[in-house]
Amino acid sequence: MTIAHLLDIAPGPENPRNSEGAFLTLKNGKTAFIWSRYRGSSADDHAYAEIAMITWDGESFSEPRILVRPAPGTDETNCMSVSAARMNNGDAAVFYLVKHRGISSEYIMRRSPDDFETLEAPVRVVSPLYPGYYVINNDRVVRDHAGRWLVPAAWHPSTMGYHGQPDHVDGRSRAFVCASDDDGRTWRQLSDFLSLPGGAHSGTGLQEPGLSVLPGGTLYGYYRTDLGRHYESFSEDGGVTWTDPRPSPFTAPASPLLIKRNPYSGQYLAVWNPTPETPFRWLGQKKPSIWTGGRTPLCTALSEDGLHFGAPVIIEDDPLGGFCYPAVHFTGERSFILSYCAGSEKTGDEMCLVRTRIVSVTL
Repeated sequence: MTIAHLLDIAPGPENPRNSEGAFLTLKNGKTAFIWSRYRGSSADDHAYAEIAMITWDGESFSEPRILVRPAPGTDETNCMSVSAARMNNGDAAVFYLVKHRGISSEYIMRRSPDDFETLEAPVRVVSPLYPGYYVINNDRVVRDHAGRWLVPAAWHPSTMGYHGQPDHVDGRSRAFVCASDDDGRTWRQLSDFLSLPGGAHSGTGLQEPGLSVLPGGTLYGYYRTDLGRHYESFSEDGGVTWTDPRPSPFTAPASPLLIKRNPYSGQYLAVWNPTPETPFRWLGQKKPSIWTGGRTPLCTALSEDGLHFGAPVIIEDDPLGGFCYPAVHFTGERSFILSYCAGSEKTGDEMCLVRTRIVSVTL
């Protein structure tokens, strides 16, 4: 495997964090990278953030421009966790999470007929139907074999305070799927909520879900947990009902997994952190002075059927850094572009989430 470094989007003055992005090929042949660009002094998940975009022509990157800002005069405070897609009618689309003051969020889609020169009005994909906090990771929007669009989401229930606003969010999330049968014009909750069996023994529940479409059309769902590995479940009816979650082959800390199918080869690519965070992990090693969540090394593996993956190959293994929230963009049968958070003590970052790295990989 050959890895070539393309770009680090590093934090800087009034830009304390760059994280969680996605790619899309534009009609002019360039590749767009869209990500969460924080502005101000705080890199906290709930701090002020905008959606920015750069393009790559195969040799160099453009200057960034802002696609989306929190709506002025509203309680919107943060736009983050980007996905991008080429819709069935040819429009480009950007998906992102909108956070509000207090503890609430919703998921938004914006179409563009001219590859992000302009954006149409927001369409709500996941709305706060129940009190709580909703999470959808970056690079998560999927199209099934029939052309239906699917979004895997997590719901963290909340309790309401005396002022009528959420005042506590349960860290244990429930997973569900939203779908669109009209090419993203309208969306609905497709599945019921799915919980982790024995969830009282977990602090995470089923967090940050993802899904992939297996060769025969079965949907494969995967979920971050704090139990030393990701959990998995299956749907044979297009995402309406799901099997009970069970431990998957993917060991991990509480860090996201991404599985994507290569349209050029038909193979499936997984990107994740395979080393669980245990009380014994740092014995005999220097523990990072910054928060990394144990998210190293970052590895990738291939599968022909989307279920049985080969031996992991290391992308990053800096023990003082953390590598997470990947996005994948395939460029050929054996090549892809990969982005991920890559903050490290070595580069003076305050935590692993503040820096995004883009590399090209040839297998």
